Amino acid sequence: MARTQNKKLGLTGKILIGMGGGILFGLLIRSLFPDSQFIEEYITNGLLNVVGTIFISSLQMLVVPLVFISLVCGTCSLSDPSTLGRLGGKTIAFYLFTTAIALSMAILIALLIHPGNASLAAENMQYAVKEAPSLSNVLINLVPRNPIQAMTEGNMLQIIIFAVIFGFAVSHIGERGKRVAALFTDLNEVIMRVVTLIMQLAPYGIFALMGKLALTLGLETFESVLKYFFVVLGVLLIHAFIVYPTLLKVFSGLSPFTFIRKMRDVQLFAFSTASSNATLPVTIETAEHRLGVDNKVASFTLPLGATINMDGTAIMQGVATVFIAQVFGIDLTITDYAMVVVTATLASIGTAGVPGVGLIMLAMVLNQVGLPVEGIALIMGVDRLLDMVRTAVNVTGDSVATVVIAKSEGAFDEVTFNDSQAGKTAGSFVEQVNADIKD
Repeated sequence: MARTQNKKLGLTGKILIGMGGGILFGLLIRSLFPDSQFIEEYITNGLLNVVGTIFISSLQMLVVPLVFISLVCGTCSLSDPSTLGRLGGKTIAFYLFTTAIALSMAILIALLIHPGNASLAAENMQYAVKEAPSLSNVLINLVPRNPIQAMTEGNMLQIIIFAVIFGFAVSHIGERGKRVAALFTDLNEVIMRVVTLIMQLAPYGIFALMGKLALTLGLETFESVLKYFFVVLGVLLIHAFIVYPTLLKVFSGLSPFTFIRKMRDVQLFAFSTASSNATLPVTIETAEHRLGVDNKVASFTLPLGATINMDGTAIMQGVATVFIAQVFGIDLTITDYAMVVVTATLASIGTAGVPGVGLIMLAMVLNQVGLPVEGIALIMGVDRLLDMVRTAVNVTGDSVATVVIAKSEGAFDEVTFNDSQAGKTAGSFVEQVNADIKD
């Protein structure tokens, strides 16, 4: 009986157990040993930090090779320049469209609910912010001067550009190109296999991440910005479970319920890691094996989405702008809000899919409309929690766009999408790993 139950416990169940167990462990230790130097040094910054960091690093280790190899494979099959241009145009247009919707909705709801309290402005607000890149620099830096350096630095936009050019060249050199393409196809299989092996760490890594979060979250700061927190959270949930499913139904005719059910693993990973890039291996695997998207589309739209599609971050920026303006008693005009929408939408192109980067881009948005950047200190205490939720929203948006575009390109298997067991056999992380162990 125990063996049967263990067999039924899938990746989602193990992740949930890891998340819940980590949170309970952190809260219990925090209540039993408040202000303990030993706990902070050996548990919070020791064991939990080491295990959680190893898990994140193991996922990030795969991002550059996965993106480069997958994109080369996908681009090799798009030998027609018009196909590549059409796919890129659709992808970017869809991402910018959903980001603009997210920002507009966030600003409107924040104005209606009015989360800001002017008395908070008297609190100590210190925040050292890195300078956000200008739009011109983002465009200039699209093309890598040194592709190897771009890979070592993890510059995703430059890697994407180089991989697309490389793959396009491979598809146009005849028989030799076919040999190179076959090599990259084999390498892609190897990388995906490595992903399945690393998934064995997932429950333990997520337990450590959640435990550390529960031990370090500043409850006082959380209480002072409770209204802001719930406004952002509410808009994020509306965008994830109302806007995205509506767009999926309108543009593809597919079942939103099937999509959301199959996205649970990806959303939980994104929530746990707070990094679109770290979640990318899981997102690509799910899109291809669970949602039925062809590799030539998924390998292009998902890495691009992890780099430029930041709807969750845009929602935070919209609500935070209104919140900070209200805290400091500054009235913004309709023109100012329009500038926020345009600036934050374009800024999403240069936003990296890593934890905490939204605060850096928020500084640029605040400067654009003349708001004090120091106001960011008010929301830092709860931003980690919101960062986790908005990352889950981001990867959901990436996957919606991927399914919609794949359907429009005829690169979509609807049978796989509607099959509740698809990807749970040969394509599933946990089943492959378990099969390896049994062998």
